[in-house]
Amino acid sequence: MTPLDDAAGMPAAFEAAPELRAAGLRVTAQRAAVLEALHASPHAAVDLLHAAVRERVPGIALQTVHGVVNDLTDAGLIRRVSLPGAPSALYELHHVDDNHHHVQCISCGRVEDVECAVGAAPCLHPSHDHGMRVLEANVTFRAICAECERNQQ
Repeated sequence: MTPLDDAAGMPAAFEAAPELRAAGLRVTAQRAAVLEALHASPHAAVDLLHAAVRERVPGIALQTVHGVVNDLTDAGLIRRVSLPGAPSALYELHHVDDNHHHVQCISCGRVEDVECAVGAAPCLHPSHDHGMRVLEANVTFRAICAECERNQQ
């Protein structure tokens, strides 16, 4: 179950306006549409977000979506996920105290969330912290999804 699921494991309803206000951002159709698109398609690249948002906000420019993504990232509402081999950065909703990792298919690129590797945040502890307090550990498990593996046989 993810932070986006309700008690029955179903995707919870998502309203962008309260999230934007709580982050101190003005509610605009563009910002709301991007947040709602990310709720529907976690781990989305900006071009995918642009296509989804264009359905709700006709005529929106790709550069505008880039600007919205930057604003939402700066406000802490979404976070950038950079994965090995991915052609571009992906974005996901950011939830307070949500420290998860990712599993990525090396064939089709599908990305899914996985819980912390071990224990509480930051999950992993370096062999030497060089006097720094570790805030988070980013882990990407590289794998082959079942569908890609079937297609390779």
